[in-house]
Amino acid sequence: MNALAATNRNFRQAARILGLDSKIERSLLIPFREIKVECTIPKDDGSLVSYVGFRVQHDNSRGPMKGGIRYHPEVDPDEVNALAQLMTWKTAVVDIPYGGAKGGIGCVPKDLSTSELERLTRVFTQKIHDLIGVNTDVPAPDMGTNSQTMAWILDEYSKFHGHSPAVVTGKPVDLGGSLGRDAATGRGVVYATEALLAEHGKSIKDLTFAIQGFGNVGSWAAKLIHEKGGKVVAVSDITGAVKNPKGIDILALLQHKEETGRLSDFSGADAMNSNELLTHECDVLIPCALGGVLNRENAGDVRAKFIIEAANHPTDPEADEILSKKGVTILPDIYANAGGVTVSYFEWVQNIQGFMWDEEKVNRELKKYMTKAFHNIKGLCKSHNCNLRMGAFTLGVNRVARATSLRGWEA
Repeated sequence: MNALAATNRNFRQAARILGLDSKIERSLLIPFREIKVECTIPKDDGSLVSYVGFRVQHDNSRGPMKGGIRYHPEVDPDEVNALAQLMTWKTAVVDIPYGGAKGGIGCVPKDLSTSELERLTRVFTQKIHDLIGVNTDVPAPDMGTNSQTMAWILDEYSKFHGHSPAVVTGKPVDLGGSLGRDAATGRGVVYATEALLAEHGKSIKDLTFAIQGFGNVGSWAAKLIHEKGGKVVAVSDITGAVKNPKGIDILALLQHKEETGRLSDFSGADAMNSNELLTHECDVLIPCALGGVLNRENAGDVRAKFIIEAANHPTDPEADEILSKKGVTILPDIYANAGGVTVSYFEWVQNIQGFMWDEEKVNRELKKYMTKAFHNIKGLCKSHNCNLRMGAFTLGVNRVARATSLRGWEA
C-alpha cells in the first residue's frame, strides 16, 4: 500500500470514529490546490535540462499551509499529496496554527553542482512565488534540501515581494533561522519517546535502542539518547550498519562518519547487515529513513517492544496489524516527528515579531508542546478505545474539522 492510500485509510478510520458528516469528510480529503511546474535550467556545460516540480497545498483552515520541499528522484504527485495531507494532521496534533503542504522536484541532487541546484531552486521559486507567502504557504527543508536551499528561496522570493524572512523556515541562523532548528526533529523524537516511556514506568536510561537512518534526525536522536544514558546498540544508514550489545559510543561514531563519510570500519562496533537492523534485539526501534520499511515480510520478526516513527510512514498498514497483535507499542509519525515543524513554527513567530529566542527557550517550548500533545493523544485513546495512531489521527482530524466548520465551509 503506497503512502497516499495508507494516509487516506487512516483518515477515513478516524473520520468514522469521530462520526464526521460525509460532506465535511470529503472536503477535508481533497487538497486545496495542486501545483505542477516545469523547471528548465542551463547546466554548467551549457546544455538545457528540465525537471518537474510539485507543490500540494492541502488545507488552510487553521492557518498558513506548511511543509517541506524535497529533491529526490522518486518525487511524484501521489507521494507529495500524501505528505501534504499528513502535514495537515501533524500540525493539528501538536496544535500549531498551520495547515499542510508539501513540495518537491524530481531530481538527483548529488548529480547536480551547487550552481545547478541554485538555478533549479530559483526557477522553481519563480514559478510558485505568487502561491506561497508568509500568510499563505511556508516551505521548509526536506529530503535532499537544506538551509542553503531555503536561503535561495528566501532571496528569490524577496525579489518579488520585498524582504520576507518568514516565507521559509529552516534557514541559516544568519538569515533569521532559529537556534535549535537543526536538532529539532531528533530532539522532538526524544521528548516524544520520554513521554511514552513515562506512561509505561520506564525511562531512556533503562533501555536499548536501534536506529535505522543516521542522517539529521537519526544522528541527533542517537546523540541525545546517548547523553541521557540510553544504550544505542545498533545503527544503520545507506553506507552500512554497525552493532555493539554493550552500547555504541555515539560521539565517536559521529566523528568517524564525519571523517570517512560512512559507518563501516568503525572500531567501536561490529559490522552487520543493514536489513537486519529492523529485527535486531532492542527495546526501542526508531526508523528515521524512508517510508514503508516495516512491512508484512519483516514485521513478524521485529523484537522491539516500542517503535518510534521518526520517518514519515515507515510502517505499512499490514505491518501495523501484525505488530499490534504482537503487543508492540507504536508511536505514530504524525506525532513522533513533529518536532521539526514545531520549531519551524517558532522560527516563523520569531521572524514575524523580529525578536529571536535563545536555544534554551526553543528547547523548553518544544518539550512543552510535545509533552502536551502526547497527553492529548492519550486522552483520545481512552475516550475512543483506540491505539496511539488512531488517537493521533482523531485528534488532528477533529481539530481541522472543527476549524473548517467554524469558518463556514458550507457557505
